[in-house]
Order: sequence, then structure tokens, then C-alpha cells
Amino acid sequence: MTGDRRSRRVSALLRWPAGLLLVSWRYFWRTTPIHRSDVVGDLGDLPPASPQGAGADDVQRPSDGYGTLLHRRYTVRIRGSRLGPEELMTRLAADPDRWSPEFAVFRRTRGEAGGMAVGDEFLIRMPGPWDGPVRVAAAGPTEFSFVTLDGHLEAGRIEFRTRRDPDHPEMLRFDIESWARPGDRLSHVLYNTLRVAKEVQFNMWTHACIRAAAIAGGRPDGGVTVRTRRFATAG
Repeated sequence: MTGDRRSRRVSALLRWPAGLLLVSWRYFWRTTPIHRSDVVGDLGDLPPASPQGAGADDVQRPSDGYGTLLHRRYTVRIRGSRLGPEELMTRLAADPDRWSPEFAVFRRTRGEAGGMAVGDEFLIRMPGPWDGPVRVAAAGPTEFSFVTLDGHLEAGRIEFRTRRDPDHPEMLRFDIESWARPGDRLSHVLYNTLRVAKEVQFNMWTHACIRAAAIAGGRPDGGVTVRTRRFATAG
């Protein structure tokens, strides 16, 4: 990471207008159907225990955040894939910039290029007030996960998984699942009052689903499904 929390926030705010333009452009030109739902959650939406192998230094857990917990799942079924679940995950883990949108750049700050290993770190650079450092908390043949670090807009974790679709074994399924709260009061305003940061995250991860299908050599079957559940935690 470069700069302290305050300097990153100020720098990011200066880039906010460009971020709004890019997100709006992508929204209006998207052709893949997106199916959204947003409902009240419950205790079942609390995140599972975080993996311990990546260490706890500088980690922002959901309990460290502010406001409502958002439990989100992005899902795409991939028809006609030339790859299996392990092969697709290998390609996704090798280069995040292959599946992230143009306005998001994964800058590796720790670890070796070409894959995901527990303890690797990235600073995700975006043209708005939502740059954020993350650490790889778990990595396997068909999954990896990030936890957010100090200074991130969110406090939480996100998991990426590939598998055969249980209802349609001829298809692959790619899932992104996150549990997060705004990292501080400013983040809370951007997420829950202005709702801009929430839409940036939405656009980023739906794009990742669409790109995963292309990297697999297939196409989204039925579009991308995004389920959001909101739970007002006590802590």
C-alpha cells in the first residue's frame, strides 16, 4: 500500500467524477441480462469464520465496520465451456486484470505473480473513492477469497468459486459471495445514502461473472443473478 488511510481517501475523492462516468457508461451499454433482488436478511447471513492462515494484522472484519451487513451472491451459469472448474479457476487466479473491468486495476503488493497464494496482497485501484487493499485468505483448486485490510471502503470478505452446476452438470457455475459492512461513516454515506459505491461494486462483480464465462470459452446461460440480503447487526 502507498500512503496512509486519509491520503488515499482524499486522492480517491478527487477521482470520483471519472468513476461515475465510467460506471454509468458500463451500465447503459450492458447487454447481458442481470437479475437482481434485495431483501431483508437474518442471522443466517452472518459470515463464516475467517481462515486463520493469512494472519490478522490490519484485517477489517465485518464486525469492525459501520451500518448494515450486506450479504451478496453473484452467480453465472456457463454454457459451452471448454474448461473444467479447476482449469477456469487457475486462469482466474493467474491474472485478476483479465476479468476485472477496465476501471479497476489489481496492483500486487505482496506475493509472486501468476497465481493466488494465502498471504498475497493487492491494492485494487479504481477511479473513485473506493480503492482498497485486500489479502488472500484462502486459496484452492476451485476457490480463493480476499479479506479487506485497513483503509478499504468495506470491512469484510469475498469468495470466488468455480464448480459444475448441480442442476445442469454440463455447465460450469461461477459464484462470487461477499459479506461486508461499510468500513467507516464516509463509506456508509457512499453505500447507503448516495448508493454510488454499491453500484460500483455491483458493476465490478457482474462484469467479473461475464468475463469468467468468456475466459472459459462459453457464454452466460440466463444472464447473471445477483442476490443481496441486508442484515442490521448489533456490532
